[in-house]
Amino acid sequence: MKILFNTLRIFICAVFTMQLIGCGTLMYPERRGQRAGSIDAGVAILDGIGLLFGIIPGVIAFAVDFSNGTIYLPATTRLGSLDVNNIKEVRFDPKHTSLAQLERIIKDQTGRVVRLDQDNIRLTQLRSLKDMREQFAEADTTINNDRIALL
Repeated sequence: MKILFNTLRIFICAVFTMQLIGCGTLMYPERRGQRAGSIDAGVAILDGIGLLFGIIPGVIAFAVDFSNGTIYLPATTRLGSLDVNNIKEVRFDPKHTSLAQLERIIKDQTGRVVRLDQDNIRLTQLRSLKDMREQFAEADTTINNDRIALL
């Protein structure tokens, strides 16, 4: 009987520990830092399953995922919402520009910090602003988590 109680205690501790981490944080660590967006139903359901183990583990799972931003779906931009008239063109020599220099150029021009060495980012060289529409049309929209920087 004592072995059964000890096994049950270990199981309950493991369940509570897993709920402290949060489902979205485990499954989608690349989403950390998002502050708003559409809620991912899969992550919300998995966090809700934590409520079956008790109010505290479920609430903690939701709190962790909301505070990390991992419960939100990645933001998507549609071509229809792209205002081509307000695009600023910045020219540079791609043969003599490293990724770090390109990141610095983007930060200087837009005020946003980007990391171009991530696996889910594709870089494309453009010859003119007209090429941008073609690049967006060719982009595979079925791949979620990809960001496309058009240069």
